[in-house]
Amino acid sequence: MRADEKTAILSAMKEIRTDVLIVGGGLIGGPLAVALASAGVSVAVVDTEDPRLADDAAFDGRASAIALAPQRALAGLGLWPTIAPHAAAIEQIRVSDGHSPLFLHYDHRALGDEPFGWIVENRAIRQALQQRLAGLPLVRMFAPARMASLERQAGGVLARLEDGTRLSAVLAVAADGRGSPTRETAGIGITKWDYGQTAIVCTVAHAREHRNIAQEHFLPAGPFAILPLPGHRSSVVWTEKSHLAPAILAQDDDGFLAELASRFGDFLGEIAVEGPRFSYPLSLQFANVYSAHRLVLVGDAAHGMHPVAGQGMNMGLRDVAALAEVLVDAKRLGLDLGHASVLARYAGWRRFDNLLMLGLTDSLVRLFSNDVMPVRVARDLGLAAVNRMGPLKRFFMRHAMGLVGDLPRLLKGQAL
Repeated sequence: MRADEKTAILSAMKEIRTDVLIVGGGLIGGPLAVALASAGVSVAVVDTEDPRLADDAAFDGRASAIALAPQRALAGLGLWPTIAPHAAAIEQIRVSDGHSPLFLHYDHRALGDEPFGWIVENRAIRQALQQRLAGLPLVRMFAPARMASLERQAGGVLARLEDGTRLSAVLAVAADGRGSPTRETAGIGITKWDYGQTAIVCTVAHAREHRNIAQEHFLPAGPFAILPLPGHRSSVVWTEKSHLAPAILAQDDDGFLAELASRFGDFLGEIAVEGPRFSYPLSLQFANVYSAHRLVLVGDAAHGMHPVAGQGMNMGLRDVAALAEVLVDAKRLGLDLGHASVLARYAGWRRFDNLLMLGLTDSLVRLFSNDVMPVRVARDLGLAAVNRMGPLKRFFMRHAMGLVGDLPRLLKGQAL
């Protein structure tokens, strides 16, 4: 047998056929794989990250806000029991503008017994995903692995990994983040602008209980959020001007703590920074289209927003719930999962909702990231007015819970 014939045979033997190929197995691609595989859709997941890194506290210092409706989806997918021990409920939200005595305060008891949502460290979510995915026979995981090529053909897609593995599917899903190579290779353009801000993220231990209250202070450089974690701990998302952030991050531990404490305040008693500090540039972006031939975008590959409202992961999980419902329904009807009409239903469902949230977060950043006196007075009065307007305030509270809009079944707590 000639060498080229042997190579062709070995290559063919390594080809793996599946219904859906998901590029990116993180906080959005992972739940999508669980949702599809749990409902009978076979999935191959390709992720560049080594799954073992999620056990390292230095892997990802961020924490995510998971609103009530997306939490119902995670519960329905069997993920929440593993996540719950690492989650802290958000029972109250307090929004203030600098040192103004006026504020906006939400209390979950105004709507019922359920909290607004939960704060969970990202690595805890990744660990739960790894456990759940490992128990699903319809999921094939390739991690760490890199794509060498992705061909979108008439009847499906063909992916080649750098190790020579070939994966064929009827549909590819780009869940590979803001810089999505999959999206770029497909020629899908984005609209983007930079805020000139950097998010400094760290975990803080404090002497007093946070009482499950999420705090957001709007400072001239940007929002400063204190988000409850289990125990006497909170996640801090400190927005700073990009040209100042490197000097703050470069300080020694005492200097950094002093800068942090001047913004944090003393309402939780003495504080100490736990673990490493992280930083991330802040920008807004959205894909010009959500789908192309045999390809669909979810999560940050489709849209990326400022963390001011804590909705980034929630919008991604709404994408997951909608796309899973569309694909599972199509599978049950015997339809082609990658057909343009199937993908159009998903894109039409999610695009308006995401653009609305992008517009809201952008407006909040522009309104509050300044110290212009007339603007500051107007926004303070606005916060106080909303705080006193019961019906409008309750609507905003339901929106924070993710209960507003055309919800997919998973977000309603229903099975796919």
